[in-house]
Amino acid sequence: MQRFKKGLKTNRKVFDVHNHIGFMEGFKYYGLPEPVNPTVFTDDDRGAKISVMDRLGVDRAIVMSNYGVPIPTQPFGLNKVVLEAAGDPDRRILGGIWFSPMLKMKAENEASLAHAGEPGIKVLKATCLLGGTWNPEEWDPETREMWEWIIGVAEKHGHVFHLHTSPGGGSDIGNCIKFIRAYGKRVKVHAVHCGGGVSGHIKFIPEFFKLIHEGYQVYTDTSWAVGFCARYLLEEIEKHGYGDDRVMFSSDEPWSDFWGEYYKIEGEDISEELKDKIFWGNAEKLYGT
Repeated sequence: MQRFKKGLKTNRKVFDVHNHIGFMEGFKYYGLPEPVNPTVFTDDDRGAKISVMDRLGVDRAIVMSNYGVPIPTQPFGLNKVVLEAAGDPDRRILGGIWFSPMLKMKAENEASLAHAGEPGIKVLKATCLLGGTWNPEEWDPETREMWEWIIGVAEKHGHVFHLHTSPGGGSDIGNCIKFIRAYGKRVKVHAVHCGGGVSGHIKFIPEFFKLIHEGYQVYTDTSWAVGFCARYLLEEIEKHGYGDDRVMFSSDEPWSDFWGEYYKIEGEDISEELKDKIFWGNAEKLYGT
């Protein structure tokens, strides 16, 4: 199978702020009788990722551990791949260190976050799909203590939190909004996937502009966004007259599709100036090397 059409490249500078790296074994998802690899492709190391970036015309990317199987320890094993990919001095690839919101993963978190501040590391990435919650109101005292330490690490190194969002569960965007209200004036928080689904988009986008107006350091992207989301978000930017510096492009490869994500922005009837901010300028300002 040919992965990309020969000669098809982006027509502008692109900074992909959220995609994944590292091989992951197939899994018997949802009770299937045999393991499957639904993403088809993985970019297993820096060389493979750079090759794909060159084919697409992507200038810079932030990579983080590939994940998806219901094994909480699995993504930690790919932090080494992230560190190696982000360690090259050309800084075309930057990295996001994986951590867990669950107290039972405290030891793994301590080993992982020992690499915060290393060359090329700009992001701390987590999900609640494997357990835990973004809602500080639901944390027990020990979990809160762990989170305060993680927040302190992000503050010390200027790292941005990339928090997976969903329309339900521990990653529910409502929980993420509570996290941002608790910590978003101390640290920068990127609500990945703009809420993660129809109800998530509808809940998040009005709150996104309220949070910006109130001085919270909140960011988002339109990866995994359903139908109307990008149009709604961009329309609200024009209506409010702000927020144009808080949206960035993310492909979420290999769990999404680069060209589908690219044309969610490229295909909208917005100014070239705003497109350039989303595809490059905003990320370069936030993560610039």
